[in-house]
Amino acid sequence: MLAGCQNSSTGVEFAIKNLQKSINDLMRTIGYQPAYFQKDGEVSIVRQLTRNDYPRFHLYIKEIASSATPAGVAPRNDGGGKTLNFSLHLDQKKPSYEGSRGHSGEYDGDVVEGEAERIKRLVGND
Repeated sequence: MLAGCQNSSTGVEFAIKNLQKSINDLMRTIGYQPAYFQKDGEVSIVRQLTRNDYPRFHLYIKEIASSATPAGVAPRNDGGGKTLNFSLHLDQKKPSYEGSRGHSGEYDGDVVEGEAERIKRLVGND
């Protein structure tokens, strides 16, 4: 199940519920690869648009914890998968200053929203 897109200061955000794939399978399906750096608690992946490192789409994926089952209640076995939250933006060029992660990027607009729709379409076809 797909949730709608929402623009934010960190990019276009959307969620995919009941996902049965692993992160590695998801990366292959949508044509992304791991980014050079990772943060705790989320996966950072990129898709280059040319042979160069930039411009590239940059996607952060964070698994949303399911609500805990109360004590004494059997967990549901409805075949549902995990829920992932996605935050997507377009990196135009690498950071300008040594040690800086800031860069020129697009956080909304037709190009970024089109890529979000492409991802949802590819993942939603299973």
